[in-house]
Amino acid sequence: MVTYSNESFTVRQSSIYRNLPTFPNVAGLTAIVPGATGISGWNTIRSLLDSPTRWTKIYAMSRSLPGKELMNLLSAEQQSRVQHLAVDFSGKPQDVAESLSAVREPNPYVFFYAYIQPKTEGDEKVWGNVEKLNEVNTALFASFLEALEIAEITPKRILLQTGGKHYGMQLGRAAQPLVESDPEPRHLGPNFYYPQQDSLFAFCTRHPQTSWNVVRPCGVFGSALKAQMSGLYLLSVYAAVQAHKQEPLYFPGDWNAWQGPTPVSTARLTGYLSEWAVLNDGCANQAFNALDSNSLTFQRLFAELARWYGNDAGAVGPPSDESKFSITKMAGGKDCPLGHGPPLISRSSFKILDWAQRQENQDAWKEIMTASGGKISSNPFEGHAVKDNFQLLDIYFSMVALSSMNKASIYGWTGFVDTLEAAFVSCREMADMGLLPNVCAGEARPLV
Repeated sequence: MVTYSNESFTVRQSSIYRNLPTFPNVAGLTAIVPGATGISGWNTIRSLLDSPTRWTKIYAMSRSLPGKELMNLLSAEQQSRVQHLAVDFSGKPQDVAESLSAVREPNPYVFFYAYIQPKTEGDEKVWGNVEKLNEVNTALFASFLEALEIAEITPKRILLQTGGKHYGMQLGRAAQPLVESDPEPRHLGPNFYYPQQDSLFAFCTRHPQTSWNVVRPCGVFGSALKAQMSGLYLLSVYAAVQAHKQEPLYFPGDWNAWQGPTPVSTARLTGYLSEWAVLNDGCANQAFNALDSNSLTFQRLFAELARWYGNDAGAVGPPSDESKFSITKMAGGKDCPLGHGPPLISRSSFKILDWAQRQENQDAWKEIMTASGGKISSNPFEGHAVKDNFQLLDIYFSMVALSSMNKASIYGWTGFVDTLEAAFVSCREMADMGLLPNVCAGEARPLV
C-alpha cells in the first residue's frame, strides 16, 4: 500500500505552465540553491521567484555571479530577492561554511544542483570518466553537507537533483518504464548519485528536523548560459547551422529512436515540481521522477526545430538503407540493470560529434556569429570543448526510454507544460542572451 499526501491544492497558470499547485498560506520562506547558475539551478530559482510572497530570500550559490544575461530573465522585484554567495564547491567544507555565514535563516530549504563535469581525455566519452565523475561529485555534496553543520544551519528540507542515470540506462537495458522503486544497479559500477543519496540520508538521520527529497529528471531542456550538458542549446546550434547552409536537418539515429519516446524534463517545470515536493509534508523523504510527459519524439522535435530556424529543406528522418547504420552494443544479460535480456543496441548513420568537427560547420557558425553583428558571442565549437559539448547529442539520439510519472501524480503533482512550447521560449531566451540566432517562427506548434 502506497502512503501519499491527501492534501488538496488549488491550481494556477503561469504563462505556458499550467495546473501548478499553489500554497496560499505559505509565505516568507528562504531557499539556498547551490549550483545556481546552471541550467537546473537557475530555472528552479525562476520557478521559486514566480510566487511574489512565498520565497522572500533566495541565496544563489555559485563560483561566479549570475551574469546580466541570466539576471535579465528576472523582473527588478525578483532580482531584489536574490543574493549571490560566491563559493568554490571543490574547496574545503570550512570555506563553503564561510560563504553560508551570510544566511540569516537557520532553517531554510535547500535545492542542490552543483555539479562538476571533468574534461574528457583522449578518446574518452563525455560520461566515460566514471571514476573521476564519482570522486569529484561525491566529495562536492559531502563537503556541502558538512559545511551546513559547521555553519549551524539545519534545513527544513534538502532536495537533491540526480537524474535518469540513477536507473543505469546509460549502461544498458533497464526495466521500462523507469520507476522510483526500481532496485539500484550499484553492482554494475560507480555512480555518484548513490553515495550522494547515502550522504543525504545520513545527514537527515543525524538531524531528524531535516527531511529530504530526490528528484530525477531526464534530458533537461531550458535556457542556459553554458553549452555543457545543455541538449536544447546544442540541438538549436545544429538546426541553425543546417538552416544557414540550406541543408536538411538530418536525424542520425534509427527509426526506433526517431519515433520512440524521448524523455525530456523542462527545467522550469522540474523547478515547480521541486517546490511542490519540499512544501508538501506528505512528500517528505521521497524520490520523484520529473518528466514533462512521455509523448515527445525526435520526429516531432526535429520538424519544429527546422521550422523555427527557417529551414525550407525541413527535417529528414533515418535512411531506409540498413547498410548506412553503424551499431553500438550496450550491456545485456547479468551486466545490464535489467539483469537479463539481449544487449541494448543503438544505431546511427553518422555522429553529431563528427559533424561538429567538420570545418564547414564550424565556419558556418562563425558566419552566423558575424551576421549577428556581435550579438552572438558563444561558440560551442571552440577548442577541446567541441568534443565535450556535442558528444551529449550522440547520447541523446541513442536513447529510447519511458520514465513513469505515476508516483508524483499519486502524491498530488498536477503541473504541466507542452515541451515544444517550453523549448521555443527557451530558444528565444537564449537568442536574447547572445547564444543563438533569432528564431524565424512566431510561435511553437504544441502537441495538440
